[in-house]
Amino acid sequence: MIDYERLREDLKDYYGTAMAGPFPMAVIELGNVEKASPEELVRIAQKEHISLEQYQKEEEEKEENGINPLFSK
Repeated sequence: MIDYERLREDLKDYYGTAMAGPFPMAVIELGNVEKASPEELVRIAQKEHISLEQYQKEEEEKEENGINPLFSK
């Protein structure tokens, strides 16, 4: 399971930094990230070659949320 909110925040930082630097058009992508669904966030991260492994929630977090990690994907 991916931590979509953490991914969203990191993508906002990524595009915010680009916007303040040499890529002012990153403001468009920043807007896309803010309104993106979880599936769209994954596509955006893949487009930017960002590894999603670092956003995988730990098994303990799944258990804390009442999700049995043996039956979740």
